[in-house]
Amino acid sequence: MDESEGFVVSGIVSSAADPKTMFAAYVDRLAGALKLLDLDAVETLAQALKSCWTTGRQVFLIGNGGSAGNAMHLANDYIYALSKRPGSGIRAHGLSANPSVVTCLANDEGYEWIYAIQLAVMARPGDVLIAFSGSGNSPNILRALEEARRIGMTSFAVLGYSGGKAKALADVPIHVAIDDMQVAEDLQMAIGHMIMQWLHTQRDSVQAASE
Repeated sequence: MDESEGFVVSGIVSSAADPKTMFAAYVDRLAGALKLLDLDAVETLAQALKSCWTTGRQVFLIGNGGSAGNAMHLANDYIYALSKRPGSGIRAHGLSANPSVVTCLANDEGYEWIYAIQLAVMARPGDVLIAFSGSGNSPNILRALEEARRIGMTSFAVLGYSGGKAKALADVPIHVAIDDMQVAEDLQMAIGHMIMQWLHTQRDSVQAASE
């Protein structure tokens, strides 16, 4: 399954169900998925982001479709919302944000390389990659995880469905086996926002360490 097939949801209420029945079923699926989160893995990601924040290392976020939107949203949160003073946020990059770069690489090299080539230019050992993917099988996500390993980055992948090939390629997979693309994308944002709220409590210690 690819992100382009993200409106296919298996095993839920029929299309003839009334709206409130479908909404209630969605709430139940989302609540159940949140309870399945590996909070140890989420904490590992949170600590990695705090370390990047303290040392000035970079964080790169990638995804396709709605997951690309989530990557850019969270890059914004980590750049600005954590700042206690101007310039004190995380050096975060949503790699889908520049359409000139994305379309150039897709046209000249192939869509599967749109993130890996950006990482090859901008990333350094010790930086962090966060990949968002419902299926875990999108070729551009897999190429990026491979490139992160070559560079010496630490890679995280937030995944739904079976986790796909990305589950084995990421240094730290955060996987919930939910066959629902919309819930998988909700989990990406929930994880990102949980971490942002914790990091917000760390602003004083991070600023003190960086001075």
